[in-house]
Amino acid sequence: MDILLQVAVILTCLFYGARKGGVALGLLGGIGIVIMAFVFGLAPGKPPVDVMLTIVAVVAASATLQASGGLEVMLIGAEKLLRRNPKYVSILAPFTTCLLTILCGTGHVVYTMLPIIYDVAIKNDIRPERPMAAASVSAQMGILASPVSVAVVSLVAFLAKAPMGNGHVIDFVQVLSITIPSTLTGVLMIGIFSWFRGKDLDKDPDFQRRIADPAQREAIYGTAATLMDKTLHRDQWIAMWIFLGAIAVVALLGAFPSLRPAFDGKPMSMVLTIQMFMLLAGSLITILTKTDPSTIGKSEVFRAGMIAVVAVFGIAWMADTVFEAHLPELKAILTEFVKAHPWAYAVVLLMVSKLVNSQAAAITAMVPVGLAIGVPPGYILAYAAASYGYYILPTYPSDLAAIQFDRSGTTHIGKYVINHSFILPGLIGVATSCLIGVVLAKMTGLI
Repeated sequence: MDILLQVAVILTCLFYGARKGGVALGLLGGIGIVIMAFVFGLAPGKPPVDVMLTIVAVVAASATLQASGGLEVMLIGAEKLLRRNPKYVSILAPFTTCLLTILCGTGHVVYTMLPIIYDVAIKNDIRPERPMAAASVSAQMGILASPVSVAVVSLVAFLAKAPMGNGHVIDFVQVLSITIPSTLTGVLMIGIFSWFRGKDLDKDPDFQRRIADPAQREAIYGTAATLMDKTLHRDQWIAMWIFLGAIAVVALLGAFPSLRPAFDGKPMSMVLTIQMFMLLAGSLITILTKTDPSTIGKSEVFRAGMIAVVAVFGIAWMADTVFEAHLPELKAILTEFVKAHPWAYAVVLLMVSKLVNSQAAAITAMVPVGLAIGVPPGYILAYAAASYGYYILPTYPSDLAAIQFDRSGTTHIGKYVINHSFILPGLIGVATSCLIGVVLAKMTGLI
């Protein structure tokens, strides 16, 4: 009975914290951990310190890139691609935002691209909902394919402590060898679906009714949104190449463990390697460019990253406390079931992700639980894409931003809330990624 009450406390904290938004999600974990220790008498669990420190290092580097203007170099390159191929914007836009996320480690880069995607679509008589909804969803899907994202780093850290039955440990490169192709396949399916979704603008009575009003027509077609008129400086290029160079080095060191220094006969862990090179990238950008360090902490990337640290801290500590205390009972009840039906883990991960609105937080909360109750590490990796479930309701900032930027009204929240523009791209992308993840994991002997 106690465990049901404790799980109810966890769900209450998650639900209320998600409704409050921002840093409240992590802070509510503090209420939960106090209740567990002082009311139920549970020994406090262990916060995921390695994961939290890695988040800090990655966020510091990404925020420095944004403050230096290096991010603008990537964004302008993406805009050039879209404007040169406007007919294919429904396919190219989701791949563009996904790639930006993979390079930067955060989906927040999508905000700058959304008005550009809208402008390209509307000026070429393409239904804006098609590329905009796809771009918003794909930007979040790219998180699981990024070598410097919080979610991937967290997944690598947990799997490093969970050897498979044959003693093999799934490493950094194997994680990306599954998540990158499965993510890109999911994004491709989103693009193909989006190419045909909805009515063409000339056949959409609601759209035609709007543009019949001259004032609305002017608002819908409006002035062009672009980054093309911005002048890039040498320091911005330097910052971008430093950041991309650090990512390349991290990938190289992950692929060839012999290149990493060895201690006690073992190569230095990739968690520490990522932390080191992200801090190095940030420091080199600061030293070699004219970036004002005081602007780094004010950037959107830094703010969102620090919220993620607090969320991971509170949620993971609270969840670990409860599940560690009841691990024997949970194993006895659930082990055989999850071994026979590993997809059940993916469903739970998807639901938790919706509650916490964060892939990193969902992975931090559920991967240790899944491993503890017997979900094979290969399936944990194969179903990693299920950590993106916050498209289910249109409450995530990037989805709301896409609705706001689409002045045509085609990107929308439906009458029943659940029938919104992002639900089908999300379901298609995540389901495809999980399916391809399982296939690849089987092909490589991980399951």
